[in-house]
Amino acid sequence: MQVPYAKKWQKETARLRKIALDCDLTEELKWGKPCFTFQKKNVAIVIPLKESCALSYFKGALLKDPKHILEKIGEHTQAGRWIKFTSIREITALQSTLRDYLYEAIALEESGKKVALKKASEYAIPEELQARLDDNAVLRAAFEALTPGRRKSYIFHISSAKQARTKEARTDKCVPMILSGRGFNELSD
Repeated sequence: MQVPYAKKWQKETARLRKIALDCDLTEELKWGKPCFTFQKKNVAIVIPLKESCALSYFKGALLKDPKHILEKIGEHTQAGRWIKFTSIREITALQSTLRDYLYEAIALEESGKKVALKKASEYAIPEELQARLDDNAVLRAAFEALTPGRRKSYIFHISSAKQARTKEARTDKCVPMILSGRGFNELSD
C-alpha cells in the first residue's frame, strides 16, 4: 500500500535516491520504501513522512556526524539516525555531506562493525508490572517466555505513562496480552 503523503515528497525522494545510487549502493524496495544496501546489508532508507522526507542511516549512531545533522529517530532508537528534509534546496545544500555519510556507512559495513544494542533485560520493568510479575508465577513465566522485543514493547508502553494511575491501567490492559504470548503492538488472532 502506498503511503498517502509519499506523493508529496516525490521530488525529494528522487533526489535522495540519486545521491544514494551515485554512491554505488544497490536499491531494493523494503518496507515499501527505497532501501539502499551494500553487499546485501542495509545502509540507508528514504522515508516519506507527513511533514518531511527523511534519509535514515541504519547504523547512524556509529557515524561521526561532524556537521551534527543526524537525529535520533525516536526516544528508544539505538542504532538508526536520520536527517529530515522539507525541500530540494535543503537536500542540495547537504548533498556532499550526505554522500560522505553514505560512504562512511558503507565503510562501517565493510568493517563489520556493529552497534552495541541495549538488551531487553537492561531496561527497568515498571514497578506496576513488576508487582504483578512478583505476585503471579504464571504471568511471570509468560513474560519471561516473550521475545526480548515483545518484553520491551510492554516496558516502554507502561513506563511511558506519566501518572501511576495510568501505568496501573496500562498494566491491567497488558496482562491478558502477555498471557497470550503477544507483543503490545500485535493484534489478536
